Amino acid sequence: MALTRQEIVSVLGPSDDTLIAQIAATDATLEELAEARAWVDAEESLVEETREFPLGKVAQIIEVLSPEDDEP
Repeated sequence: MALTRQEIVSVLGPSDDTLIAQIAATDATLEELAEARAWVDAEESLVEETREFPLGKVAQIIEVLSPEDDEP
């Protein structure tokens, strides 16, 4: 079952409709969303711990949540 708007907002805080729809489309669980949020919020420290980058739905959400680099 796809995440609800309320579940997504409970993890991310206020979010726009596009972001909510993109995350809901991944069919991720609430736990996967929370893990992705933790990666986005603390990516450097998690990488320094030599943890492997997540795969699957968590990786999809990280891609949605990560700001795009506009630099060449």
